[in-house]
Amino acid sequence: MAAEDAPDKRSLRVSAVIPHYGAPAQTLALVRSLQTQESVRPARIIVSDDASPVPFPDTEDVLVVRRCSNGGFGSAVNSGLKNVETEFALVLNSDLEIGPTFVADLLAAALPWQPAVVSPQVRGRSGEPQWVGRHFPTVGHQAVEWLTPLARHRHRPLLHEAVGHDTRCSDGVSIPVDWLVGAALLIPVKEFRAVGGFDERFFMNCEEVDLQRRLRALGVLSVFAGGVEVIHDGGGSSDPAARRQWLVESRLAYASKWGGEVRLRSALLAASAFNLAANAIRQAAGRDVRAVATFRQEVGYLRRRPS
Repeated sequence: MAAEDAPDKRSLRVSAVIPHYGAPAQTLALVRSLQTQESVRPARIIVSDDASPVPFPDTEDVLVVRRCSNGGFGSAVNSGLKNVETEFALVLNSDLEIGPTFVADLLAAALPWQPAVVSPQVRGRSGEPQWVGRHFPTVGHQAVEWLTPLARHRHRPLLHEAVGHDTRCSDGVSIPVDWLVGAALLIPVKEFRAVGGFDERFFMNCEEVDLQRRLRALGVLSVFAGGVEVIHDGGGSSDPAARRQWLVESRLAYASKWGGEVRLRSALLAASAFNLAANAIRQAAGRDVRAVATFRQEVGYLRRRPS
């Protein structure tokens, strides 16, 4: 970007969009943190209530968008972003904790890269990074992740790369990556609308990689900003029993859209056969594992066709 075309940070305005589903306590806490930001505050805070069983309460200085049905993350964000009139939208999971200068810090880190989708470093409650910078998914990444005997080795850098994590992403580093996990994303609104926003066929998972792949065709980068961080509980608004099914369905839908669905199903089925053999050995050794039941469960995830 030429210097004369670079955005003036004094004139930039950002709106916050928070999808909400479940108990409102965490969303309310995040809203309060946004309302008390130092230096830069969102021009508008929008909570997109995705037909939550516990509706988000009317809150001062917050626009609450109330959806009629639960459409998942992408649908909720799209509904909220229809009300954004600023250059940037800050899309935040409701179970995030942010510091007092988070908005200003992320904007400052993002400006040199614009137009770009930008994510901070995202950490779990115990401080571990959640690997928001990723490589575009391949059949190999997903097959390796499916292999349960490798689970105890997943702290190793080589295995992180094998499942698609970009291990160049570390504290203090700002670097373009293939795509960013959607827990906390600063999104350029004009470009978001130019590609039609999130594809609402994805209920949960893969909607952000699909969006960033379409944005890349417009020359919009995805940038990891490791000098800024947030804390993410993860899974706070969803049923743990449903999360893996959503993940598998979304990955199959992504493969159906971009190519490779048959190869992905075949690779995951082969990985399940390997898991069955490994679990049978563990079961014979007296471990608390049911090899055949686990195999049937894994195969069951693969039976449903992406919509």
